[in-house]
Amino acid sequence: MKTSSNYVRNRVLKLNVGFLLSDGPGHSHISTFDVPKVRVAEDLDLDYLRGPVNLSRTKEGILVQAELEVGLKTECYRCLDAVNNVFTISIEELYSYPASSSSEFSVGADATLDLAPLLRDEALILATHGGLCRPDCLGLCIDCGANLNHESCQCALNNIDPRLAKLKELLNRQN
Repeated sequence: MKTSSNYVRNRVLKLNVGFLLSDGPGHSHISTFDVPKVRVAEDLDLDYLRGPVNLSRTKEGILVQAELEVGLKTECYRCLDAVNNVFTISIEELYSYPASSSSEFSVGADATLDLAPLLRDEALILATHGGLCRPDCLGLCIDCGANLNHESCQCALNNIDPRLAKLKELLNRQN
């Protein structure tokens, strides 16, 4: 069930809901995820996925409701270092049944619903908020691009605003 890169394949996000479809409207089921390192899509890997998913049968299909905790690696928005973030993804989506062309999400002919596209969308939205590697992150030098958390640069000392160059000369003469 694991891939060569130690990520669980995203087929764990495909839920067989045939038993709910046959039970009819009004029935529900709770599934719990506790998945380490899952590849949701080619462009998204989660460090983990945890939480309960409530599946409720309605006349229109299957209502999916969940509060899922995910671990997601992003970049610090100041210095671009890797940051391990923990996000809570709130899901409330109706998967139509039978499949409808007007619905983005639907239960397949094989009675499975795929949470991967929905999780991908929600996780990518959260990832855009980024995060800081630490509260006092110094960021990158605007001139040379050096990560000021790991190294210092001389750009700020050498690059004086030309409007203040005369003031710098005066200070140098006094010293």
